Amino acid sequence: MSYPNAVSLTASDNTQFNAYTAFPAAEGPHPGILLLQEAFGVNGHIRNVADRLAQAGYVVIAPELFHRTAEPGLEIPYSNFAGALPHYSAITPEGLTADLQACFDWLRSQENVTDKIGSIGFCLGGRVSFLANAALPLAAGVSYYGGGTHLLKDRAQDLHAPHLFFWGGLDQHISKEHIAQVTDAVEAAGKPYINTFISYADHGFHCDERPSYHPQAAAEAWALTLAFFQEKLR
Repeated sequence: MSYPNAVSLTASDNTQFNAYTAFPAAEGPHPGILLLQEAFGVNGHIRNVADRLAQAGYVVIAPELFHRTAEPGLEIPYSNFAGALPHYSAITPEGLTADLQACFDWLRSQENVTDKIGSIGFCLGGRVSFLANAALPLAAGVSYYGGGTHLLKDRAQDLHAPHLFFWGGLDQHISKEHIAQVTDAVEAAGKPYINTFISYADHGFHCDERPSYHPQAAAEAWALTLAFFQEKLR
């Protein structure tokens, strides 16, 4: 394992994978959060997000979603999307659901975790967070610029909890048509959601290791995220 605080889990298809975990310093119990990676692995940025959520009072688990095609601890530079593509292309909703269920079960097994569990994901993880909300009995879901979420629009009817979406107005990777397909499906399903469109932000605006990092947009979205989790998970 290439990082501390790692746990090894087994999915329902008998594949094993590692996940980064982070815990609040204060005694619990605390709500739990599934943190879903970008297309570049459970890297330093994702681990930092996990630590920040733990500091805010949540028990966090961040699974390695590429474990079926990659060695444990894979981290891909942000400049090398081509290196991520084979792994990104190989994931399936079925495999992801198995991973999410294993992480959910792990959170439920922790004595210091309450019955309120949420999810949050960035980029690829934004799409997976939407899937998590559809597949698991969550209390909240958050997606930051979740590319490909429109491919899961038929799962909108299965959402268990309110979902908070963030999109960048300058994002050339996710079309407004694809965003509309997602929100229209959630609207048609009668599910509660909040749709936040930050006009001056680009794809990846929350990540301080990417050229598209936008400190103001990141701070604003993070404040809204913490307020959303406070409302739904406490």
